[in-house]
Amino acid sequence: MADYIYLLENRLSHAQQKAVGALRTIARESDATIFLTGGAVRDLTAGASVRDIDLTIQGDLSRIRKGLGAAGFEIVGENASAHQLFLTYSGGVRLELSSAVTVSWPKPGKPKYEPGSLIDDLRGRDFTANAMAISLNEGSYGLLMDPLNGVADIENRELRLVSNYGFIEEPSRLMRAVRLMSRLGWQLEEKTRQRYETAKEEGYISALSAWNKGYELEEIFHEEDPVRVLRALEAEGWMQHLFPALQSAKVNTASLSDLYTRQGELQIQGVLGHIAAIAFPLVTGKMSAGDVSSLKKLIARQGFVREIESLDARVKDFAAKLTAKEAAAPSVAWKLLHATEPDLVLATYFSSKSAPVQARLKTFLTESPNARQRIPYPLLTEMRITPDLPGYNELLDKLFFELMDGRLATPEEMKAFLEPYSPPAPPPPPNLRRARARKEPKGRGKKKAVEVDIEGSDLEGIPLTVAAEEELAGLETGLTEEGDLTGPNRGPEPSRKEPIEKVAPLPAKGAPKDKKVAKAVAEKKAPAKAVPTAKPAAKPAVIVKPSIPAKKTTPAKAAAPVKAAAPAKKVAAKPSAPTKKAPAKAVTKTVAAKQPVKKVAAKPIKKAAPVKKASAKPVKKPVKAKPAKAVAKKVVAVKKAPAKVVKKAAPAKPAKAPAKKAAPAKKVAAKPAKKAPAKKARR
Repeated sequence: MADYIYLLENRLSHAQQKAVGALRTIARESDATIFLTGGAVRDLTAGASVRDIDLTIQGDLSRIRKGLGAAGFEIVGENASAHQLFLTYSGGVRLELSSAVTVSWPKPGKPKYEPGSLIDDLRGRDFTANAMAISLNEGSYGLLMDPLNGVADIENRELRLVSNYGFIEEPSRLMRAVRLMSRLGWQLEEKTRQRYETAKEEGYISALSAWNKGYELEEIFHEEDPVRVLRALEAEGWMQHLFPALQSAKVNTASLSDLYTRQGELQIQGVLGHIAAIAFPLVTGKMSAGDVSSLKKLIARQGFVREIESLDARVKDFAAKLTAKEAAAPSVAWKLLHATEPDLVLATYFSSKSAPVQARLKTFLTESPNARQRIPYPLLTEMRITPDLPGYNELLDKLFFELMDGRLATPEEMKAFLEPYSPPAPPPPPNLRRARARKEPKGRGKKKAVEVDIEGSDLEGIPLTVAAEEELAGLETGLTEEGDLTGPNRGPEPSRKEPIEKVAPLPAKGAPKDKKVAKAVAEKKAPAKAVPTAKPAAKPAVIVKPSIPAKKTTPAKAAAPVKAAAPAKKVAAKPSAPTKKAPAKAVTKTVAAKQPVKKVAAKPIKKAAPVKKASAKPVKKPVKAKPAKAVAKKVVAVKKAPAKVVKKAAPAKPAKAPAKKAAPAKKVAAKPAKKAPAKKARR
């Protein structure tokens, strides 16, 4: 169904589509159903050109006939007994409109028609390839009806009789079979060939009616190559029964060949003219005037005869219009040629002897293609004039006519002409800002910069401090939360106006100190009251009494703080660097980061020795934060530990050694605890 809809919309010419559409409208208004039948369906299915259109309605033909004249149709013939009308439509379209009938044959060549259904009508036709129909009605548009499997015969390129008695009932089918085979290049189906030979030998052609004789004579002239069909009929001996004076030897072949050439030239420009009326005087060129007159009287559709006789006068009138001043511009002449009947344009081009007429037609045939090729499609695209724009085809026609008349010679003129049709430019795409990239730190031993998207936050555009960098790195890895190192309890927050300043390093001995540093040193010099220890998971923390100073600590009691100092060998291996001011919470987490997790689990104290610098990555298991005061006291207690203890602990066994072997370190670390300089205690 979809395939035939496509064929109806693409294989029919524009004029044929208009004619079919007009008849569909008339049938719908008359409450009748209409179908495309006969040779048109065969040609659509076989891929051949559709020469004429056969339509069948289910209903009374007289109701349809009333609206034909108003719709632009002209009745050129009628077969009242078969309920047939022969029509022409603007653009050179030929149509056969008939009612669905049931046909019977009381005698050979004398059919009897009665109203019937569409299927009955198809079963009464000549060949299966012609017994198909396509619905043109709403709801079933494009539906194919093929009760006799004519599609299979079309694929096999065969002509098969619908009825075994087809040649006996209607002898004109003998000549019709020869004509179709000559045009299409098909063959008769085997049984149909046998019946054809039998009908030829038995002389069934003698029952041929006068009306069918005139119909077959006219169809010879409507063929694309009438001479070839005429020779095929002569070879079978059928011309002796049709019209003996009409012979292929009397055809003006030279003029007919010129007619074919001019027809092809016009078809390239979209003028699809038929040669039937023009070819009639050429096919009968060597016949006597009496034979030509008798032949015209035999033709069934006298409208074709009137077309032949009025052709010369029509050509003369059209030639006068074409050479008038109003048609001097090439674009005006082009419009006139396309608005005229294609058959008349072809007849004028072939038969007119006027030099101005031939000059105008030559200009039409040569200038039109050149103007089409000069249409600046790249410029149209550049100016955003695309096929999806409303009125695009109309604009192309205007541009085509301007180019045909010699205007728009320069690109500037072309652009000025197209400017009113150019749509406004689309808005620019939004500019998406990218995240600011962090610079890679220079030098060895420095941490790789972490790219953090701080765009839109308070840190955007502010130089980062150490605490902020550590917090951003922690946010990237998921180990810290926003505000852990830069929150209100950890110092001033960075902002656009007041960025965090880096803390100056601790001054050397004897250098001036600020108030905060002096206060910290004073607290360090005071005797440590107590060193709070971290509580392990299974054992209680050992708490040092505040009344016992660090200097008088016995070896047995000092063992607890020394154990915490034992894993600080990695810190003591390098000289301490000046630290930067960091919040107390950051210090707590940093110390925990440097302490190995395995050793802390085996010893009573987790935190003892300070680190060189606050680490950017805290431990995976966060340690509970201590109060700032407790941390300060703890740092002072650690400062009292002598450096020798660290040095002697350096050759200790690797960290992988079992915890049992680390127990004797208590005695070694107890003696040198008194000689620890105060300088090493700053962390």
